[in-house]
Amino acid sequence: MTYGDQGRHRQGGPPVVEPRPSTVRYTRDREELLGAEAQTGRERRRAHAVLADRWLAGLLDEAGGAPPGVALVAVGGYGRRELSPGSDLDVVLLHDGRRDIAALADSVWYPVWDAGVPLDHSVRTPDEARRAADDDLRVHLGLLDARHIAGDVELTGQVRTAALTAWRTNAPKRLPELLESCDERAEKFGELAFLLEPDLKEARGGLRDAAALRAVAASWIADAPHEEVDSARATLLDVRDALHLATGRAGDRLLLQEQDAVARGLGLLDADTLLRRVSESARALSYAFDVTWREVNRVLAARVGPVRRVLRGRTSGPERRPLAEGVVEHGGEAVLAHGANPSRDAGLLLRAAAAAAQAGLPLSRHAVERLSVESPPMPDPWPPAVRESFVALLGAGRSALPVWEAMESKRLVTRLLPDWERVRCRPQRNAVHRFTVDRHLVEAAIQAAAHTRRVSRPDLLLVAALLHDVGKGWPGDHSVSGEVIAREAAARMGFPKDDVDVIATLVRHHLLLVDTATRRDLDDPVTVSAFAEAIGSVETLELLHALTEADAAATGPAAWSDWRDALCRDLVARARAVLVGRPAAVGQPIDTARVRLAEQFERAGAGGFAVTLEPLSYGAEVTVAAPDRVGLLSLAAGVLALHRLTVRSAVADVVDGTAITVWTVETEFGSLPDPAAVREDVRRALDGGLDVAGKLARREAAYAPRRGTTPAPPRVEVVHGASETATVLEVRAHDGPGLLHRIGKALADAHVSVRQARVSTHGADAVDAFYVVGGDGEPLAADAARQLAKSLEKALA
Repeated sequence: MTYGDQGRHRQGGPPVVEPRPSTVRYTRDREELLGAEAQTGRERRRAHAVLADRWLAGLLDEAGGAPPGVALVAVGGYGRRELSPGSDLDVVLLHDGRRDIAALADSVWYPVWDAGVPLDHSVRTPDEARRAADDDLRVHLGLLDARHIAGDVELTGQVRTAALTAWRTNAPKRLPELLESCDERAEKFGELAFLLEPDLKEARGGLRDAAALRAVAASWIADAPHEEVDSARATLLDVRDALHLATGRAGDRLLLQEQDAVARGLGLLDADTLLRRVSESARALSYAFDVTWREVNRVLAARVGPVRRVLRGRTSGPERRPLAEGVVEHGGEAVLAHGANPSRDAGLLLRAAAAAAQAGLPLSRHAVERLSVESPPMPDPWPPAVRESFVALLGAGRSALPVWEAMESKRLVTRLLPDWERVRCRPQRNAVHRFTVDRHLVEAAIQAAAHTRRVSRPDLLLVAALLHDVGKGWPGDHSVSGEVIAREAAARMGFPKDDVDVIATLVRHHLLLVDTATRRDLDDPVTVSAFAEAIGSVETLELLHALTEADAAATGPAAWSDWRDALCRDLVARARAVLVGRPAAVGQPIDTARVRLAEQFERAGAGGFAVTLEPLSYGAEVTVAAPDRVGLLSLAAGVLALHRLTVRSAVADVVDGTAITVWTVETEFGSLPDPAAVREDVRRALDGGLDVAGKLARREAAYAPRRGTTPAPPRVEVVHGASETATVLEVRAHDGPGLLHRIGKALADAHVSVRQARVSTHGADAVDAFYVVGGDGEPLAADAARQLAKSLEKALA
């Protein structure tokens, strides 16, 4: 097995020759080491470094040995003896100014290149090494881990000592520079803990951040919590080793198609278990990173006074300012007061957390460690004051996040809410979601904190937001299992029964508002009455509306839009009317369209058609009217797709032999198309002069899924009881250009008419609902509906 031809590093030189005996021996021993099961993890990485040391030293000997004033030095990960199967050999050839050093270097580099081993090399004098370190932060970081391989050991020691001395002397300048580079990487590569295809090295919480913490320790300014950092780094290195072995090449990106093989290589159950382990390690490193940089900031501020920003947020505050009973501010953190006694005060844990979050301060590492060791079990149910502290923590908004992460570092959340462990660091294999399940729940509570002024019970909103997806740790429908867990958790928190019922209802129906608004006909009285009955009260309706918005904001940008917002507000208004005993307002989109189209029809004459495009605040409303015919909806949907208009909903009806369809659309990107161009394409499609299906097929072929991704097969279900006037079919399929056109064509081939269509897209998945009737204008019989669902499924497969 090889890990990529690294000949690109080679700059001319002599032709490739037969490998030297030392190279043959190294290659053999390395392959045996990487193929053996006896040595894994840290032991194998160190053994790999020993093999490389022996080989490089042998190459130097074969070149005549290292003369005085020449040394071969390992730096970076190789210097730390952390050689993964595909890692570079990061080497510096030091010399004292010899003129023949180039020939000596070639005698070492060329055999390495010829063996296909990745090499990162440099040739420098001690002064050149010092200047390079001054100019390039990465060079300086690499020299901090310099380790002697062969040659003049005193020369190696001289350079290493100079690098460490310069690092410690210039710490006030270099440490902020180091943090800035870490921030830039995090912005570019994201957070390792929450990515589905993370970069193990570059993302926040990855191996480069672990190396940065070593550099901070080398500065003697501050030190990271070794046990947590060492364990997390070892886990990420093990994953990278398995990735290299599974793919046969170097790389740090853990792609979806490789995760199962990597999991098997580590003896893990599946790819989800792998991602969960990676997430736990990344979060431990991220927390240690923040804690360490806070300490750096305090020390530098004490040494040199105000310095340029080192850490986000507050850096200092009044000396021991009281925040709550047993909690004070000190040095820019919330700490336990001198007289605080966690062992006799079960409420201190959440009181300290809430006080820190409300003050916008981190909870000190020392306080978290004391609370984790000394706090007694929480009474069941919690006392009211403890529950109020918990709500205050959640209500602090964004300031609650670092406090929550501090509690998570010692598993304190699981101690308070045992079911939390099942969602902790659990990945979500859905492109819409940007976080793991637990982090999504915390983010939902953070977002809900912005809506507390619009509801009568902000405490219920915050707790429901935190628990709404807690059922994802259990098999089956997460809303159903989540309701059971939420009831138990709310009762444990000490909420009275009526409040427990409201929280349970919000968790059970947290998707009901957006699903009903986007997939059902809001003009059908059954839709609104069934929704209102499930919610039960105006108070719960208001809470659900706020929870829905918070959930969407916590999920990601694709989970919400002006269109969804408008539909949800419409449904909430109608449901509120039902709940207070007023008749719900019913819109008349078809009647409105007839008025709008009347003048065009007069100009068109018999057999004509009309198209209008009216801009809205969240897209546009497109109305298409033409003599009724089979496949009209499919053709119109296809034309809209060709103009890159994403359909959000559609209402259709036949009035005096004219089919009228009102489409709510959004642009994929850019501005709305020219209405005249849309009208002309509709005319051509109706006349048979525009091959809609062919054009859409060619576009879909151009957006073929990436190798390694296999969409789940489509699924079509009959939704019973959703309407009294039509049969409702719900279609779940992989989204793509022209999907609605294909569905419409399949329905036309089945000789059914579409009266209403509601279209929702979640990442790469479409969930569309169609209200259909038979030739007699009535709902389909049960058998016919089931057969239609099967036929539609087959047509979309």
